[in-house]
Amino acid sequence: MLSIAFAPNYAHALPDGHRFPMLKYELLPEQLLREGTATTADFFAAQPPPDEDILRVHDAGYYQRLRLGQLTRQEERATGFPWSAELFEREITILGGTIECARRALTHGVAFNIAGGTHHAFRDRGEGFCLLNDQAAAAAWLLAHGHARQVLIVDLDVHQGNGTATIFQHEPRVFTFSMHGARNYPARKEQSDLDLPLPDGTDDAPFLKLLADTFPRLLAEVQPDFVFYLAGVDVLATDKLGHLGLTRDGCRRRDEIVLSLCHRHQLPVVVCMGGGYSERIIDIVEAHANTFRVAASLWG
Repeated sequence: MLSIAFAPNYAHALPDGHRFPMLKYELLPEQLLREGTATTADFFAAQPPPDEDILRVHDAGYYQRLRLGQLTRQEERATGFPWSAELFEREITILGGTIECARRALTHGVAFNIAGGTHHAFRDRGEGFCLLNDQAAAAAWLLAHGHARQVLIVDLDVHQGNGTATIFQHEPRVFTFSMHGARNYPARKEQSDLDLPLPDGTDDAPFLKLLADTFPRLLAEVQPDFVFYLAGVDVLATDKLGHLGLTRDGCRRRDEIVLSLCHRHQLPVVVCMGGGYSERIIDIVEAHANTFRVAASLWG
């Protein structure tokens, strides 16, 4: 069974330039249902969590100003979004969906958030289209409730997980691993527990070799009992913002490396979709759908 969280995308609340990337949140579930990778029973509606689940990883002052729409203009520009009540509701709902995914992965082995992966959100500010850090909040929820001893966050989005890295920089129970474009956003990188920066144009062969060499070693050294996987498809050569060179098949093989090892070691895993900005929406949706197809072949 695939447990899949979905939340309203509120695309109508965003400026025109932001709406195209949001289409994948509508089209991806439709594709998974049409082809039979998922059924309607696999989906659940994400819900906002209690404030305490957010405040484990976010500053109370920042969260209050975000909730009330009191961010400064400079802070708002850094997020890339104009504030609205609907946008705030969407962000807390996505975060709640990832926490519920963590709860369900403990039972089912794997769970997905159609959205999520807001790894540029820091404890006290938002950046790069990320207002609240959903995987960080879910990891903290697991630890707070004694559902995990050691968490591994595997961030394979093309952008470094800078917010996640700083949130957990003094938390040894969460190991942050980011494999990303060296010259891509953010210009100023933070320090994850393990960073693997990649040169522009890195294509399937070197990317997959590096991941295949690194990930089994990480599992042996970190010995996690829970994994979060950020499976951004902005690593594709077709991506407008990514600057790497993976094919759609290479992106699928990336997912196979991560998910097959989690399955083999019986590690519960939560997968969030992260970025994807190819010119053609079919490239985005198909690459994301492959992640679900890989999981269905393992846990289905």
